[in-house]
Amino acid sequence: MMRIGITESTYNIYPKEDRYRLMKADGYDCIDYGMSNLKAEPYTLAPEEFDAFYAKERAMAEAAGLTISQVHGPWAWPPSGAYTETREEWVDIMKRSIRATALLGCQNWVLHPFMPYGIDDRDTENSPKTWELNVSVIRELLPYAKKHGVYICYENMPMRNFTIGSVDAIMRVVREIDDDHLRVCLDTGHVNVFEGQTLYDAVYKVADKLQVLHVHDNNEHYDEHRIPWFGGTADWDGFGRALREIGFDGVFSFETGPSRTLPAPLYGEMLRFIVKCGHTIMQNGGSKA
Repeated sequence: MMRIGITESTYNIYPKEDRYRLMKADGYDCIDYGMSNLKAEPYTLAPEEFDAFYAKERAMAEAAGLTISQVHGPWAWPPSGAYTETREEWVDIMKRSIRATALLGCQNWVLHPFMPYGIDDRDTENSPKTWELNVSVIRELLPYAKKHGVYICYENMPMRNFTIGSVDAIMRVVREIDDDHLRVCLDTGHVNVFEGQTLYDAVYKVADKLQVLHVHDNNEHYDEHRIPWFGGTADWDGFGRALREIGFDGVFSFETGPSRTLPAPLYGEMLRFIVKCGHTIMQNGGSKA
């Protein structure tokens, strides 16, 4: 049976001490643990608090019968030249996140490409600089990730005019670096905004490097993080079929959730419905009745 995961922030409407227990009761097996907010843990913790905080998080997850299957690394928005101006600081931030990943008992750390010149730098004079920065920082991080038993999972993005947005661009970086600890996080919603790119083809492009998934839907124009079949256009039949054909045995991890406007009982029902969406996609591809 395919393991199903979801972002932990989806459960932050509940008291912290109840979240993991409720997640397990709703049918989830795994957690996508968020560390993208630079104003929150681990980045605000004093050194003496660091290990204890993540030991407690891991213990709560394990007590609930859950596995932390991936950690979403730091993410700065809006992108700016700060990536190049404070590179040493950024590398230190990312290393803290990688270490926290290991403390959580997790092997998969998701990394967004760096965007030092914004999201529209493709085919400009800045494009080679973006490429070089991404390749050099990843190479710098890999020895540290290996030391902690962590894989860097490079994620495709939804920006059509960004140098390293598409699945093809992501794979060019991965192939150039050519290290077993550099893998791919395939984001279905991000694939769906690229005209002419199907989820079926995307799975095959990353097949030998596919480590983790971010599953959600959209209308092909914006990164909306919709629940599959709720107004989106992604081809879930092709996606499920491709995953079955390549023998993917990782976690079917959702990066979506119910509307926060729903009453609490309906919110819970939708969380359980999302689990069913995952099993349906993997069992029959989501073909219509």
